[in-house]
Amino acid sequence: MASSGLFWWIVAGALVVAELLTGTFYLLMIALGFIAGGLAHWFGATLAVELAAAAGVALVSVVGLRRSRFGNWKKRDASRDVNVNLDIGETLQVNEWHEGRARAMYRGAQWDIELAPGETEGAGWYRITAMQGNRLVVAAKR
Repeated sequence: MASSGLFWWIVAGALVVAELLTGTFYLLMIALGFIAGGLAHWFGATLAVELAAAAGVALVSVVGLRRSRFGNWKKRDASRDVNVNLDIGETLQVNEWHEGRARAMYRGAQWDIELAPGETEGAGWYRITAMQGNRLVVAAKR
């Protein structure tokens, strides 16, 4: 099987299938290396050239993916992420404060409210900046 070059295509196909199950794109980059090895075999290269082509393309692809925006994921604080908590950015009215904490109606229920660091209790309308458990962290709406 290795002498016919079928090995390169079977492994590349298996890596693509495995990539579909994981969703990380790194297996896809390695599959590109195996495709390069298969193409080198198809053009009549020796085994050493096939291996070098496969390794070189896989290495360049993985490094390129790692340096792209798709391979450089940063963990975000979910308590402040608008994509996780749709309430962030919404406004609410707080009438009475007690040492930086309050209770206020928001979306038809009473919520515990906490002032964001550096904020004062003077404003009436506040913007939600984060959610910490069942508390809304707010800053004065400007």
